[in-house]
Amino acid sequence: MAIFKKKNLNGKKPSHHFRLVKKSDLEKRKNEKITKKVDKDVENNEKKEKEIRRLAATGKDISNKKINDLIDSAKQSHVQDIIVELFNGLMVYAAISESASDLHIEPWEEEAMIRIRVDGILYDRFRVNKTIYLRLISLLKILTKMRTDEHRAPQDGRFEFQTEGGGVDVRASVIPTSNGEKAVLRFLSGKSHKLTLKQLGFLGDDLRKVSKAIHKNWGMILATGPTGSGKTTTIYAILEEINKREVNITTIEDPVEFEIEGVNQSQVDRKAKMDFATGLRSLLRQDPDIIMVGEIRDEETAKIAVNAAMTGHKLLSTLHTNNAATTVLRLIDMGTESYLVASTLICAIAQRLVRKLCPDCKVKRTLTRTKAKRILKLEYVKLLFGNKEKIKVAVAGGCFDCGNTGYKGRLGVYEVLDNTPEIQELILKRVNSTKLQEAAIKLGMTTMAEDGIKKVASGDTTLEEFVRVMQE
Repeated sequence: MAIFKKKNLNGKKPSHHFRLVKKSDLEKRKNEKITKKVDKDVENNEKKEKEIRRLAATGKDISNKKINDLIDSAKQSHVQDIIVELFNGLMVYAAISESASDLHIEPWEEEAMIRIRVDGILYDRFRVNKTIYLRLISLLKILTKMRTDEHRAPQDGRFEFQTEGGGVDVRASVIPTSNGEKAVLRFLSGKSHKLTLKQLGFLGDDLRKVSKAIHKNWGMILATGPTGSGKTTTIYAILEEINKREVNITTIEDPVEFEIEGVNQSQVDRKAKMDFATGLRSLLRQDPDIIMVGEIRDEETAKIAVNAAMTGHKLLSTLHTNNAATTVLRLIDMGTESYLVASTLICAIAQRLVRKLCPDCKVKRTLTRTKAKRILKLEYVKLLFGNKEKIKVAVAGGCFDCGNTGYKGRLGVYEVLDNTPEIQELILKRVNSTKLQEAAIKLGMTTMAEDGIKKVASGDTTLEEFVRVMQE
């Protein structure tokens, strides 16, 4: 839609000349006007930054209703303290009350939506008007040391707030969209890394294989899977288990997600020209026993990592592959010789995350073999039912404690490729990933799907959740 607007010529009375102005341009000008006012208000409050940074020092739970009350107050008042209180409330609500991993502030045409990601699923939570949205973005920029006058370029930053349970590190990213700047905040809490391998979901043979692998003196242990599959958490759990005063553990990460006492953790800094490859090369001069590289992304990092493992170091890292067998091919595709992969790889751990059922409200239901055949592959049906025609499976309920979702927390489903002599021989022959996977299964490897079915049968998760995550 277009709006006709009279054009004033040389300061004279408006004539019958017109110019065409797009509605989107008028909206843009309106937002720019609000932004300038907000920036001015925020700059006047920069002296309060230390006060703002104390962010909800008590860190107690805060309710959905309380946030809505604060939003209503912010609509009626332009006092900056109200926005600070709302921002504080959103941080505590998302990170503490809801145990969210991320908070999204998404601008729409007339308003903005605040969303949170809990156990891997995004939920819409609060709507705010454009003025409140712009003031929240400006406050976020102050806290994270971003430029408040920059609205057209992506920016990143971080800040920390204290709770009764410890500090919460917040990594923020702001990127321009057609309706304004979208912000995503990632919450990193020290609580997350204090989990054992068993608590993460490793069972039976997989647990024994990984426990044996991590106590070998040298070689590579790789965690693989898509983004958000819990790879880094697995690596941190391994580091916690092997963290002894008798060894020197050094890491290069992007970013350092959790701090581990006694571990020397470094962070990628592209401005200082320190990426994974240069950082890893420097770590090798630090007399390390155990090295952790956040991710093997390129040929150079892959070659240095393999050489480090070959020269007597234990190396832990992550890769993006769909299953354990593909890890081997990915390393070879990155230019690493197959004989080096065969001799240095200890094991590859492929994984996904499924939501755990809330123990307070889960219920048992009867599932028939006929119904299961409609939604599962035949091999999974056989594994789940055995010779039975009907079984009891757990389903999600819903209670106050889990936010009426029926789920609380997540656990991993895994497959662990142990680099046995038979597997080494196949790596040297450069067989494809399908043949390597089939050989590993014959040698007793439990696939992710099999591990997932076991967790459905044990009542840890639901059949629906298994299908959501594993039916690719």
